[in-house]
Amino acid sequence: MYFLRSGMHILLLDSKTNCINMDQLISSFIHTFDDHRRIMFSLSVPLLTLVLLNSRLLISADTVVTCGGFVQRLSCDTGLISVQSATFVRTNSQICSAGRPQSQISNTWCLKNVPVIFKRCNGVRTCEFKAQGLAKPDPCFGTYKYYTTSYICISGETSVTCDGGYGDLKCEHGKIQINTANYGRTDKITCSEGRPSYQLQNTNCFSPNALDFVSKSCNGLEICKVYAKRMGLTDPCFGTYKYLAISYSCLHHTN
Repeated sequence: MYFLRSGMHILLLDSKTNCINMDQLISSFIHTFDDHRRIMFSLSVPLLTLVLLNSRLLISADTVVTCGGFVQRLSCDTGLISVQSATFVRTNSQICSAGRPQSQISNTWCLKNVPVIFKRCNGVRTCEFKAQGLAKPDPCFGTYKYYTTSYICISGETSVTCDGGYGDLKCEHGKIQINTANYGRTDKITCSEGRPSYQLQNTNCFSPNALDFVSKSCNGLEICKVYAKRMGLTDPCFGTYKYLAISYSCLHHTN
C-alpha cells in the first residue's frame, strides 16, 4: 500500500491496481449550495489519476462533478483538455442529494460512460455544456444522477478553419502529431458571423472520420495545409454550417 497526501486528506493507493477510491475521495470534498429555491452541486478537486511508480512520475488531474441538469465546465489555464473518464452515475448517496427524496438517491449501483464528452471537450482550452441528456438510454430511471468527468491538461496547439477555408498547421521545432480533429459544430459561436440561426443550432455535430483523415494527411510533417470542406470528410449534419477544429502537438526530433 502507498499513501498520498492531498490537502488535509490521506489517500490510500493500492500497490497492485494503482487506484484511488473515487467515492471516498469525492465524498470528502462535498460542498452543497442551497439558496432555498435552487440546489446546485459542482465539484472540482485535484486527483492523482496516473502514478508511474517505476519512474516516480505523478500526473495531476482535475475531476468535476455536476448534478444532472446543471452546467459542467472544464478548463485549462495552459494546454488543452484531455478527458480521462466521463460517467453519468449515482454511486454515492450523499453527492447531489440535497432536497432529493430517498427514493431518488438510494440506488448507488448506477453508472454509464459518456463518450460524447470526450468528443466535445478533447483538444480545446475550455468546454462548457449542460449536463443533461448526454447518456442514453437512462441507466437507472427514477434515480437522480450526476456527471463525473476527470481530465488533464496537455501541451498542444489548436486550429479552427471555417467551412470552405484553408488552415495551416505548423511546428517550428519537431513534427506534427494530430491529437483531435472534428469537422462539424459543437457550439453556436465559432464560425457564426453572417450565418442564419438555423445553420448554427445543431451543436452535436461530429464527423466520424475527421481524425483519421487529418492524421493521415498531416502526421510527421512540419507544415500541413488543411482544407475545411467535405473532401474525404463525411458530412455529419446536412444543413449545419461546419468548421474543421484540430488540436495537435509538435513532437521534437530525436537523435
